[in-house]
Amino acid sequence: MDTTGTEEVWDSAHWATLERRTRERALQARSEPAAWRVIARQARVVMRAYTTSFFIVSRFLPAVKRAEVEMIYAAVRYPDEIVDTFPLAPSERLRQLDEWEKCYEVGLGVESLSEALRVGVPPFLAGFTRVVRERGIPEEHYRSFLAAMRRDVYPRPFATLNELIDDYVYGSAVVVGYFLTHVYGAQTPAHFGRALMSAHDLGIALQLTNFSRDVGEDQKRGRVYLPLDTLRAEGITELDVNDEGQHDALARARQQLAVVAAGYYASAQRRVDAFAPDCRPAIQACIKVYGRLNERIAGTSDMRRRASVPLREKLQGLPPSKFWRIPLAYLLR
Repeated sequence: MDTTGTEEVWDSAHWATLERRTRERALQARSEPAAWRVIARQARVVMRAYTTSFFIVSRFLPAVKRAEVEMIYAAVRYPDEIVDTFPLAPSERLRQLDEWEKCYEVGLGVESLSEALRVGVPPFLAGFTRVVRERGIPEEHYRSFLAAMRRDVYPRPFATLNELIDDYVYGSAVVVGYFLTHVYGAQTPAHFGRALMSAHDLGIALQLTNFSRDVGEDQKRGRVYLPLDTLRAEGITELDVNDEGQHDALARARQQLAVVAAGYYASAQRRVDAFAPDCRPAIQACIKVYGRLNERIAGTSDMRRRASVPLREKLQGLPPSKFWRIPLAYLLR
């Protein structure tokens, strides 16, 4: 699950050190709000390290909602690292995911951050379960996310696009969009359903864009996210990015997925008005920035280079009146 694009990778020792220091400082805090601020600051460090695009667009959120979004990001980033980055045997990946989910269940049952930390819940998970409780996020959504992470431990291909979306993208990306929607809020309670529909389509779009971009990286991990029927229609029976003879066909398959993603971006855009006004600039910026990345993927046949959007182009998709937030976000730690 990578809906943002990794800029930096930490090893498990770095994560362990961060968790230990965050726990110590949060337990030393004199109040629940102070403990929350400690954990939220470190969640911001995680987001800032791992993603440029999402970090930038999230700067346009109100401070309270931004901190909750950063907490959500940290809570989904760590399981993703267990599956994608840490040098672990598959059985150990599953064990760590199971342990993480047990901590999630414990965190749901306690009423304060300090209590959660004292019973062994990791800081970012303690903060996330607080967001789940306070924002009324259905508890099952995070379980669906972890189920998608488990699927990546023993990856298998997907026969069709519908299977890919239903069996994987829902858990890896759509439910994350649902988390965010509960934080963003709707224009009115009556608009909440439309906001969820926008988040649903945006989650699919983001994930399809990443699948199109990261074909080579995914293959190194033994994963094929391009639907098999799409590959076979282009004459590819067994994907091999290193086979230059497949590059033109692969480029066409990627472009097909990018076209589908573009439709989901457009669908998400049509419903942005359903969200609370103070969150729309961030959501629209996300659609613009990743929409441009999707266009770059659709317009290139170069399988050797990982497509990206230069910072200058990213800024063109952001609200000009709030550019001042960008340098502050990068200067302040």
